[in-house]
Amino acid sequence: MDTDVLVVGAGPTGMTAANELLLAGVATVLADKLPQRSALSRAGGMQSRTLEVLDQRGLLEPLLAAGDHPVGVGHFAGIPLPADSAPRHRLPWRSVPQVALEGFLERHLEARGLRVRRDHELVELAQDTDGVTATFANGSAVRARYLVAADGGHSTVRSLLKADFPGRAGTATTIAADVRLSGADGLATHTRSADGQWAAVFPLGTDAQGRPLRRLAMGGPGRSLPREVPVTEEEIRDGLRAVFGERVGLLELCYARRITNAARQAAQYRHGRVFLAGDAAHVHLPLGAQGMNTGMQDAFNLGWKLGAAVRGWAPQGLLDTYHTERHLAGAAVLRNVQVQSLLMDWTGTRDPDVAATRELFAELVELPDVQRYLGDLMAGMAIRYPMPDGDPHPLLGRPAPDMDLGPARLHELLRSGRGVLLDPDDSFAEAATPWSDRVDRVGRCAPAEPMLIRPDGYVCWAAATPQTLRLSLTRWFGAPNPSATPTARFRGR
Repeated sequence: MDTDVLVVGAGPTGMTAANELLLAGVATVLADKLPQRSALSRAGGMQSRTLEVLDQRGLLEPLLAAGDHPVGVGHFAGIPLPADSAPRHRLPWRSVPQVALEGFLERHLEARGLRVRRDHELVELAQDTDGVTATFANGSAVRARYLVAADGGHSTVRSLLKADFPGRAGTATTIAADVRLSGADGLATHTRSADGQWAAVFPLGTDAQGRPLRRLAMGGPGRSLPREVPVTEEEIRDGLRAVFGERVGLLELCYARRITNAARQAAQYRHGRVFLAGDAAHVHLPLGAQGMNTGMQDAFNLGWKLGAAVRGWAPQGLLDTYHTERHLAGAAVLRNVQVQSLLMDWTGTRDPDVAATRELFAELVELPDVQRYLGDLMAGMAIRYPMPDGDPHPLLGRPAPDMDLGPARLHELLRSGRGVLLDPDDSFAEAATPWSDRVDRVGRCAPAEPMLIRPDGYVCWAAATPQTLRLSLTRWFGAPNPSATPTARFRGR
């Protein structure tokens, strides 16, 4: 083998996967077909759950310190959601343009000794029982035990696999652009004119000169043009006038493209030793910053599991849980995006039934329970991974809440990339010892309750008996090691 894992695609999903693999001690190659990193931002926001996991890896603080990343306004179908709409949100939505995130992650990987192999366009793929061989257009080849396909919506890996990618082809386009505007202060998230023209404006921080940048999406009747037609400044100005009149003007067009309402999801995320992640596994309208975030969450889920397989302690079926868990999450995103597209009248039909539905829905959003539900949904906090035992504990399968455990915050303890067992009363030392080479036990950590947390921050056991703990440790962290030594790596107050 040339490496343990080959990651194809150096966008946010691919670089997140590479970082997780390095954390797990896995030899990794990261290849991308572009000769240099793209200067374009296809995404512009980061959800609470993604920010939490970056915090668990010690990356959030340096990311936010590396640029102007203001707190954004959450929304569903353009209807604003209060910042405190869901009590599980520890970190508010942030404006982080994809180009800024990619630059940060690439610098981080380089500091750890991993450089992106650029100008590597994949042309051939073969796998057998031992590994995967990838051949590139420049004549080079890489032999790896596993391959992660993070090469986007038009994934070459997915095409070479002939993987089933069911769903709906795009039927209409709209414009997404990074712009500088005049008169944009205080603009609503989603503004519509009487004739069905609409525009949505979100903050993107500032440019190199400290001037505010904004992401602009716009569409409506007569504005669906083929994707290959270039977006012009006059087209942007005309769309702004149609919605805002003369009070909002275009100062600078930095970048623009046409996006479609295609909605597809791979039938299977795992194909032998090849795993689809990010847009290679699912494509949809970029509403609520969910595309980039869902892809990064795919990588957080898959990285530690591949690390366990390479290191030799992965229990049987662990790699299959990647599809089980993330296909469920991706399907939920596609569903909510379809609902948002309908409520926004994205294509500008001006259907009175749609308008009435949106009006009623906007009234429902005033209810606190609805706000909390939608807030969780849009923050990436609503997903609950299925757990084999069907335990009714409310935290099982959900992200573990951050807490002060005495020695450190839980997020800080997860930075090792290992599992964490919270043992408030020192009741589970004997039961956990055979897994101490993979799981850190935190003793005397009241007011926490007993809880086993996976390296990706999800709770996989929350009970009170050594027997059920051993079952969960075996299920998620493999066979016990009889030579492991008793330890409480961290002890509370």
